[in-house]
Order: sequence, then structure tokens, then C-alpha cells
Amino acid sequence: MTAHVIADDAEALAVAAGLAEAFRTEAPVRDAERRLPYAELEQLSASGLLGVTVPADHGGADVRQETLAEVFRLLASADASLAQIPQNHFVYVNVLRRQGTTEQRKFFFGEVLAGRRFGNAQSEAGTRHVQDIRTRLLPLPDGSHELTGVKHYSTGALFADWIPVLARAADDNLYVAYVPRDADGLTVVDDWDGMGQRTTASGTVRLDAVTVPADRLVPHHLTFRGPQLHGAVAQLLHAAIDAGIAGGALAEAAEFVRTKSRPWFESGVDTAAEDPLLIQRFGELDLQVRATEALLGVAARAVDAARDELTDASAAEASLAVAAAKAHTTATAVLVADALFEVSGTRAALDSLNLHRYWRDARTHTLHDPARWKIQHLGRHVLNGTRPPRHGLL
Repeated sequence: MTAHVIADDAEALAVAAGLAEAFRTEAPVRDAERRLPYAELEQLSASGLLGVTVPADHGGADVRQETLAEVFRLLASADASLAQIPQNHFVYVNVLRRQGTTEQRKFFFGEVLAGRRFGNAQSEAGTRHVQDIRTRLLPLPDGSHELTGVKHYSTGALFADWIPVLARAADDNLYVAYVPRDADGLTVVDDWDGMGQRTTASGTVRLDAVTVPADRLVPHHLTFRGPQLHGAVAQLLHAAIDAGIAGGALAEAAEFVRTKSRPWFESGVDTAAEDPLLIQRFGELDLQVRATEALLGVAARAVDAARDELTDASAAEASLAVAAAKAHTTATAVLVADALFEVSGTRAALDSLNLHRYWRDARTHTLHDPARWKIQHLGRHVLNGTRPPRHGLL
């Protein structure tokens, strides 16, 4: 595979805007028919967007996180499933940047710049909680390891060239194993049946005695022994997806009201777009979307500032800023996707129009992790000065 290499932040944003427009057209049909976006992901790979966070000394643009968040917001405004698929890709590029050896970074950053995709095999079902990882790495005499376990919600794995797998070694420390998609003993099952984000193929990954060479293991546990931005970066991209869903739903609602809605007979106006009550409601929704996008920008800039000078204080501020953004984008995405029907009227509920995909996507994606705990950490900090924990989900 060959891919374009994006030069800078401005080009990354221009490419993302162009892809968003291209992806928007068939998004309702892909969702309705659960048509998996193989062709669109090939376009995404070829565009060079997947390589924009590769460090400059490895040939990448190394864009700011503010740029990356806007890339995800643009893509999600067009198709929230497509935007979700590469989220883990960037998270695991970041893991290599933080804990990879010189040789690992050289090899995998080269793969990324060539357009190859990382999936993920992270979450597990039936465990005590999300951090209870039971997939195991067993050492072999030749220095390699054997990987065994079952992963769920493995977004991107079906489409990936490499699948980063979160697992515990014999000493119970957490590692990421970068496993090729075609490895013996690795099976990806397309059994995702979520009501929303239907085309993410977030199914099951089964690992049956998969051999992992020592140079494909990254010590992820070391990330959390000092100030870190692993969780802030991952959550920032989730927040950007929710902001994109909200903006996309608002734009869709406005277009529907302008072109398809009838005015309420008591309004005394000729078109729905002139109805003063609808105008008021759209103003309220626009205010909500503007606020959520502003918080997203503040959070992204906080992450960038912390990357430039990483300390306990800067990492904590980045995590808190992202927590505030994520809590707000969660509420906004669900609110605006629901209000789409309120302002558009009965016809908007027709299944054939598939406008409910915005609500289904918002409701599904915002379940990723609870916003109430983001607010809890904000409250602890403002009242007692308690810094957020280093667990990678904040």
C-alpha cells in the first residue's frame, strides 16, 4: 500500500474536510444496509490522514492535537461510524510514541505512513470492570510470548493491518502486543449488532495461542508511572466524535426544515424556516453546539500545552479540560440528535430517511464511558484540589 504523506496541519484539515464531504453522501445507505466501509477506509489510508501524528523525525506532520480533534469532528459530522474506526489507530500510534523502542518506532511509524491501519483488541466482557484485563501473555523459551484471550468491542480490527492487543504478562503488568491481522490463531468475528455506529464492525477478537515476538511488545504499564496524556488524547477524540454528531444533526435538521417542513398553521408564516418558535429553538441548539465545540477546542489546546511541557500539573489540567469537553459533548450529541425530530416534525420519523442514525450513533457512542465520572473528577478538583487519577480513561 502507498499513501500520500501530509505535510502540515493546514493540509490535514483540508484533506479531512474533503473526505467528510465525500463520505457524507452514502452515509445513510451504509448505515441502513450495514454496508461496511472498506472502500472508504482505503480512501482514508491513501489520503495520508492516518499518518498525521507520526513525529517529524520519522517523516510525519506531527500535527497538533487541536488539529487532530478537528479532523475527527469533521469526519464524524459526516459519518460517525467511519470516524470511530480510526480512533484506536491514533491511540496506539501514541502508545508507540510514548513507550516504543527506537526500532519499534522506526518500523511501525513507517507502516503508518504507508497507510496501514491499527485496529484494537482491548475491552473484555464478563470481567469485574473495564480495567480487569484477563488476556494473558505467557513467556516461551525462545523469548517470544504466547497470547491467549477473547476481546469484545474491537472497533477497527476487521479492517486492520495490525491489531494492538491489551494483555497482562506473567508479572501482571500491562503490555500492548502489536499482532498482524493474519497471524495464526487470531480470528476476528464480525458479530457487532449495536443499534448505532452500525458499520464500525466492533466485534470479537479471539486469540488462541498467538505467537508474539519480543520486539512486538510495548510495556504499557510504564505509561502510568509518571505524568501522561494517554487517556486525555483518547478521550479528546471521543469528544470530537460526539461534537461531530451534534453538528451533523443540527445541519441535517436545518436543511430538513428549510426544504421539507411545513409551517404550523398558527404561526402565520409561509415557510417553516420563518416560524419564530422554530427560529428560537434552532438558536438554542446552535448555542449548545457552539459551546461544545468551544470546550473541545479548549481541551485540545490544553493537551497540546501539556505535550509541549509535560508535568503532573499540565497533565492534570489536560485531563480535566478533556473531561469537561467530554461531559458536554456527550449531553450535546444526544440532545441535538433528539431535537432533530422535535424541530422537523412527523415526516422526519420515516424510517426510509434514516435521520434516526444521528440519535442511534450518539446514544451508542456516548455509552463508551460514563460522563458522570468526568464530572465527579471536576468536582473533586475544584473543591479539594484533587488531581485526576492516571488510569488512562480520563
